Amino acid sequence: MSMYLEIPEFESEFRFRTFLNDGLTIVYPHVHKEIEIIYAKRGTVNIGVDDTIIELREGDLYLFASGQPHYFLASPESERYVYQFDLKLFEESLLRESETSLLMLFEEGEPHSREWPDSFTHKITGLLTELYQLEEENVQGKRYLMMGLLYQIIGECYQSLPKRQKVHGTLKRSAAQYKETLQRLNQVFEYIESHYQDVLTMEETARYVGFSPHYFTRFFKTNTGKTFMQFLTEYRINQAKFILANQKIPMAEVAEKAGFASVKTFHHVFKETVGQSPLQYQKQLNVNG
Repeated sequence: MSMYLEIPEFESEFRFRTFLNDGLTIVYPHVHKEIEIIYAKRGTVNIGVDDTIIELREGDLYLFASGQPHYFLASPESERYVYQFDLKLFEESLLRESETSLLMLFEEGEPHSREWPDSFTHKITGLLTELYQLEEENVQGKRYLMMGLLYQIIGECYQSLPKRQKVHGTLKRSAAQYKETLQRLNQVFEYIESHYQDVLTMEETARYVGFSPHYFTRFFKTNTGKTFMQFLTEYRINQAKFILANQKIPMAEVAEKAGFASVKTFHHVFKETVGQSPLQYQKQLNVNG
């Protein structure tokens, strides 16, 4: 199964988003480091997890751990709420005592709510519903309220999320191997997030995570479906899109902030990737907005 690495486009540094998809929205196989929860709000939602098709009935929840390959099939007359959040939102070093890490909490947890206690499912469904409603509102202290709900979800998962029973493709590796892979990938992603505005090379990143360039090249392509430079370019393009949508600054400054060496390179890569120039993209946003 071929797949691609998704970089969720959060609207700000507050790395949480929720949205509603109808059953005609097909999502191709992909992975991302963010945790994702699906709530089948209406009808039957068909999802692919690795190479297995799973049917979510109305009211079902499904939890994707960091790095879990998944996709969505056409599911007519259905709706699903999607929740994605980065674990860096949480002050884990401050709050965690003897508990397992957040990464492994979701990795080892049972993903399908049909295997959860009814009381736990009811609590999580209520919190997710509140989160979605809050996202649609414009209220003072909105992000504090959202973080409160997210922390409640984490706390409830520590209390009541059952251990995973069924092992899927990526998880067939030993727990130790899989944990190490996720930790290494997260190291790479965080390094890119911190240095994408610099002159960043594959060799430098490989050294940072303790790999030889040859091994790192193979490791990264195997686990993301992209070369390092493809991923870095896509990341920079997404940063540029965000800047173009939210700031009225010269294109040379957009290029610099997004990590491109020159405005000429930025213009060429953006047009080749997006299909239109940065200026055309920005004008289209203004028209649609």
